[in-house]
Amino acid sequence: MFKRIAILFSVLLACMTFTAAAHEHGKMKADIVDVAVENGSFTTLVAAVKAAGLVDTLKGEGPFTVFAPTDEAFSKLPDGTVEMLLKPENKDKLIAVLTYHVVAGKVMAADVVKLNKATTVQGQDVMIKTMGSKVMVDNAMVIAADVKAKNGVIHVIDQVILPK
Repeated sequence: MFKRIAILFSVLLACMTFTAAAHEHGKMKADIVDVAVENGSFTTLVAAVKAAGLVDTLKGEGPFTVFAPTDEAFSKLPDGTVEMLLKPENKDKLIAVLTYHVVAGKVMAADVVKLNKATTVQGQDVMIKTMGSKVMVDNAMVIAADVKAKNGVIHVIDQVILPK
């Protein structure tokens, strides 16, 4: 029980920090990558984006909707998965995984809950299911929504989603 409370508290704190980092006196100055870097809970995601050569893309004009897995989400993958994906010879696989977390356009939570699927930049659809106040994207639960960046929006998820 204590572990669950500690995890919930950590996620809540990360989300509050995440939202605060995205807003500076009401002005949106940070792009998606900068918001993720400033938060500190997305070091694995940021490292993967760098390894895949996608930094400039996600700093671009957009807009993008990113379903962003936390470091904790990456830690749930089988041992060695992240390290394998980060190897230069697996760059295409890494790009496929990362672009599966991105949807073109700015899709806010109010719009996401009306969908049953969304086409990712990778080309495949993610399945979206709403159960009461919970929103699932494939096997991942959205734990923070509508984190705005100057070039899109981020929805924080608790699992890494993988293309089929």
